[in-house]
Amino acid sequence: MAQQLTIYDTTLRDGTQSENFNLSVEDKIRIALKLDELGIDYIEGGWPGSNPKDVEFFKKIKGQNLKHARITAFGSTRLFANRTEADPNLLALVEAATPGITIFGKTWDIHVTDALRIGLEDNLLIIVESLAFLRKHVKHLFYDAEHFFDGFKANREYALATIDKAVEGGADCLALCDTNGGTLPTEIPAIMTAVKEHLAGKGVAIDLGIHAHNDTETAVANSLVAVNNGAVQVQGTINGFGERCGNANLTSIIPALGLKMGFDFTARANMTALRETSRYVTEIANLPHNKYQPYVGQSAFAHKGGIHVSAVQRNPVTYEHVEPEKVGNVRRILISDLAGKSNVLHKAKKFGLDLDGKDPVLTAIVKNLKELENQGFQYEGAEASFELLMRKAMGNERKFFDLQSFRILSQKTKSGEHPLEEATIRLQVRDEMVHTAALGDGPVNALDKALRKALTRFYPQLAEMELADYKVRVLTSEHGTGARVRVLVESRDKTSRWGTVGVSHDILEASWQALVDSITYKLLKDEGK
Repeated sequence: MAQQLTIYDTTLRDGTQSENFNLSVEDKIRIALKLDELGIDYIEGGWPGSNPKDVEFFKKIKGQNLKHARITAFGSTRLFANRTEADPNLLALVEAATPGITIFGKTWDIHVTDALRIGLEDNLLIIVESLAFLRKHVKHLFYDAEHFFDGFKANREYALATIDKAVEGGADCLALCDTNGGTLPTEIPAIMTAVKEHLAGKGVAIDLGIHAHNDTETAVANSLVAVNNGAVQVQGTINGFGERCGNANLTSIIPALGLKMGFDFTARANMTALRETSRYVTEIANLPHNKYQPYVGQSAFAHKGGIHVSAVQRNPVTYEHVEPEKVGNVRRILISDLAGKSNVLHKAKKFGLDLDGKDPVLTAIVKNLKELENQGFQYEGAEASFELLMRKAMGNERKFFDLQSFRILSQKTKSGEHPLEEATIRLQVRDEMVHTAALGDGPVNALDKALRKALTRFYPQLAEMELADYKVRVLTSEHGTGARVRVLVESRDKTSRWGTVGVSHDILEASWQALVDSITYKLLKDEGK
């Protein structure tokens, strides 16, 4: 087996610099837990010196039980005008109290003279002093050599001098950054060789890493070539999110390293969760999935008619470079009902449902799933709804209540004041008709409150359940205000979290579907299903 690699994810920091990619603190916590499940080695949580949200994240993540991943905080070398021990950025990194810290420093001389406006020797001083200060406060200390490849090409001697100072300061790994994303794969080997020879000539043994951006659409290629030339840490983001054209895409890098290049790393054993993780991140960020994405996209193993379908049905290797199941994907024959069965069977096993591959119910579930997906339903962030769908098809459905009617009134009396929303609901619960009403902050909140108010007397455990997140996505924007929308609800109680989904032209109806699924799942869960 080849040398052990470490996978370093920066979705929560560098990824959030992508246009339209925004995450709340709770979103970041959920994604961090998902990355931990995948087996990511290091998760860069944010820059605590730059904004209060990241400070809050580092506080809250301490309360989570991570099984493998180590959280890192990100920041820069000290300002030249500040004393090291009084620099706010360095102090914020220490205050974050994370297992790892990554700081970046300037490698390219033009950035030193034009951006920092300090002398070249001054920049070397702040690199070594910043790292030496942090070294005594953290277990894992990484140095991101910003603009390394551009800096090396512009002034080789100075670029190498900057990483010498990072070594002197106590860095555990030097991540060579292609910050502008302009380096091509053909340039990587010679530069990596020069760096290794330089360090060896000084008797230095230190890990090298790669941090590539995608402005020439070669970030994945650059990362793979760098690993092939000695890098042992690979930095990137899920789905390649990042500023400008994005970062190196870990959902492509991980299977390439593990399935094609034979490298060993923790996430290699969990690659069947890769597609699920990819879609989870886009769902949480409320963004559409890239169906054409390699390995994890919906179309990555889709075959449509003619010679391809015939060949794939005889031997999939004729038109597939890896087995889709190895990355958690599924082969799709677009003119057949064969697509999706293995995925449904996998989910049935996960949910503890007894479903046989030859059971006609399986075909019915797949057909229903296709119809629902065509309407806009997506279940990657709503597994509770998918489990309920499967139970209904298998005849294991439980109905804890029946809706008779609901009505929502929104009244606005003065300009500049918030509207007042009231929801009235009638339910059949067991043998009793329940009629109640509630006020809320918005129509969905009012409906949620009225529903809970009607049911809590019968099911007291609902009092411990709360709505953790609520997202709406417009699915067919060309229809304007008549567009179909998808509502994704995340709920939680004292022990777990679960997601549900609803789709309709009416946002209240879509919300109702998701809320009903959420409560039904909670009651089933508490009964032991």
